[in-house]
Amino acid sequence: MFTGIVETAGEVAGREETPDGLRLRVAAEGLDDLHHGQSIAVSGVCLTVEEFGAVDAAGTGDGDAGDRSWFSVFLAAETVAKTYLDDLREGDAVNVERALAADGRFDGHVVQGHVDTTAEITGIERVGEDWRFTFSIPEGFGRYVVDKGSVALDGISLTVAEKRGDEFDVAIIPTSYELTTLSEKAVGDPVHVEVDVVAKYVENMLEGYAESLLADAPESAPSADD
Repeated sequence: MFTGIVETAGEVAGREETPDGLRLRVAAEGLDDLHHGQSIAVSGVCLTVEEFGAVDAAGTGDGDAGDRSWFSVFLAAETVAKTYLDDLREGDAVNVERALAADGRFDGHVVQGHVDTTAEITGIERVGEDWRFTFSIPEGFGRYVVDKGSVALDGISLTVAEKRGDEFDVAIIPTSYELTTLSEKAVGDPVHVEVDVVAKYVENMLEGYAESLLADAPESAPSADD
């Protein structure tokens, strides 16, 4: 599980297309305890660390502990199809968050790293020291987005400032803007969307409850014409 509090903005250091999917190598700072099999979120997508190491000053993968780290992850075909990670090229920035430790501080909201859909940035506006981003979400997903509710965009835990149908705004403070990939986004760019998992659970339970009510409802009495 993740919290949507991005630890660092990494950089795509390599990519390899395979018959079964895509392998990415990501370089980032501050990841000093990586291990094989670890869950890690790359721009909101939960992936598994295959290999890892340190990057030396020359940019190779032969550094000592304490240098900039790198890790590789594999994306299955389904993940490639549902995300925009296949569009990434070397040098592109990605948000990185390791899974929450059992004794860690819970500062964001429950983020699983399971992308529901992608949204398009339709507006970026500077408001004082902050930024206001507007997103258009595909039809059918707007019902999970509520005013002042939580939403994960590219793995960032954000609060919905205003919602209008299938369009919504979020306010971005300078820290979030500068420490994540939002500072490199432009109108027309996609972002991964993971809606609040609680909303999906509630919807599923209500649908099951409605189905049980219909199943238990007595059959209507025959009419006089029968």
